[in-house]
Amino acid sequence: MDAMRVVVIGAGRMGSIRAQDLAADERVTEVLIANRTPERAERLAGELGARALPWEQITETDADGYVMALATDAHATLLEALLERGVPILCEKPIALTIHETEHICSLAAASGAPVQIGFQRRFDPAMRRARSAVDSGELGTLYDISLTSRDHTPPDRFFLPGSGGIFRDLHVHDLDLVSWLTDSPIETVQAAARIRGEGPYEEFGDFDSTRIIAVTESGVLASICGSRHDARGHDVRLEIFGSKDALSAGITPRTPLRVLDDPGVPVDHDPYTGFIDRFRDAFRAETASFVDTIGGAANPCPPQAATESLRAAIACEIAVREGGTITVRDVTDG
Repeated sequence: MDAMRVVVIGAGRMGSIRAQDLAADERVTEVLIANRTPERAERLAGELGARALPWEQITETDADGYVMALATDAHATLLEALLERGVPILCEKPIALTIHETEHICSLAAASGAPVQIGFQRRFDPAMRRARSAVDSGELGTLYDISLTSRDHTPPDRFFLPGSGGIFRDLHVHDLDLVSWLTDSPIETVQAAARIRGEGPYEEFGDFDSTRIIAVTESGVLASICGSRHDARGHDVRLEIFGSKDALSAGITPRTPLRVLDDPGVPVDHDPYTGFIDRFRDAFRAETASFVDTIGGAANPCPPQAATESLRAAIACEIAVREGGTITVRDVTDG
């Protein structure tokens, strides 16, 4: 492809990251940025040498690819219009907050033939990719269990919470996707518990700030997931995988926000990660580059079915918190 034009829809945090990485990619010849507040699009475009696109011209503008970087509740309507154009789309997770809407978009994507890549950036973290390779190669032997940790540094504000979908659909959807991706097996059942332990308007919005999930994949691998909306020391996302031949971790670096008591000489907790962008900046860069590959004809590394599976598992966790017991994921519906 001699010339490549990509439209970024949204000029917030994620839109800015995608636009930066696209502008730095030599294969992309033009980046257009659209935002409901045009001044933000113009400002970002000016910083990157890109071009601002009027909001009302999004679906009328020819492009080789689109990046959907709006709030989740704005995805569905635009995705329906863009899928009619039959070109690749990178959509930040989740596609939608309901299974019905998500499956609807997936069916439209299948009918259009356009690849829709879902923004599960943890799949592109270098250490997590090496973990997947170790599983695939068999060097871990039979997988016993996986432990995952997801802790935000700064609690979300009251403007974020109403449209987030809650801690399971917003935060743990990443962990649930990782479990399926690492084991190459859908999640069969979940158990979950959640509480409000810190300060914040969580109760007002029916949300929580502290969670624990036990998931079992269809292949029989056990996964333990813990999460929190506040970590006083920094942003902490990591995993451990245990098998019959070896054990490994991903996410333990000198910047991991942990105070080690066994050996004060262990080099962690130095300049801790401040947020998910800081923690996964390299992963976002690799993910955007893979989308450019997809525009060029490469296989889609994260198809929309991944969004459906992880959302269904996240909703299953909500049901488990509400009703108790073990929830079979495949039986879960919006109702």
